[in-house]
Amino acid sequence: MRMSAGSWFFAVVAVLVTAGLFWAGDRITLQNERTIFTANCQGGTWQGAHCTGKLVAGPRYRFRALRPHGEVLFWTVGSAEPSGRLAPCAITDGWACQPCPDAERTITLEMSSGHPVVGLNIGLTMPFHAVSKLRWWLLRAGLRLGNDAAN
Repeated sequence: MRMSAGSWFFAVVAVLVTAGLFWAGDRITLQNERTIFTANCQGGTWQGAHCTGKLVAGPRYRFRALRPHGEVLFWTVGSAEPSGRLAPCAITDGWACQPCPDAERTITLEMSSGHPVVGLNIGLTMPFHAVSKLRWWLLRAGLRLGNDAAN
């Protein structure tokens, strides 16, 4: 049975929409990497997860867990700053690392279900306010959708 041109069109559109949703949800990653998209509060201050100024796209922090080595590499996307290394780390479905000299250069020492664990390492890591990948790209394009971050 042959599909008509209209059926092919809708099938292709459905595949593209599905792929777009996976991309926006950051479910497809290269080389088992996770990126945390952050927001900054320009011209204001943070009151919990609420920015009193203008919410703008912040740095993107990327992490790559290396299970055989028991370590996690991290870097700030687009930054000239060198990458860092967290070790020793317990790596299973997520990862949890012990405090180390590079901890103060990153935003978390633990990742669970693809999300950074916040609060356990206060004072050891940098504070941050996360947003979704799609929202980060909208902020980067200058489109503001509220003043609240995810954390």
